[in-house]
Amino acid sequence: MITATATATEMQNNFGRYLNLVMSGQEIIVTKNGREVARFIPKNAAVSYLTDSLTGILKGDYDLDEVKTERLKEKYEAVD
Repeated sequence: MITATATATEMQNNFGRYLNLVMSGQEIIVTKNGREVARFIPKNAAVSYLTDSLTGILKGDYDLDEVKTERLKEKYEAVD
């Protein structure tokens, strides 16, 4: 998944543009004062993430922090 970053002001002023990016499959990280405050992700990605999380919880083998760390590593190592 391709990721873009936008400040809260950019997001507010260009919402339609960023919405189109999300609709095309991209993830948008929103920052305010240099800190990540939100992410806009395509609906399919959200459903997949929630389904994966729920499956792990029901099996009793889901560690949210571990999964989050792994996914961030995958995402940022692929960018490097």
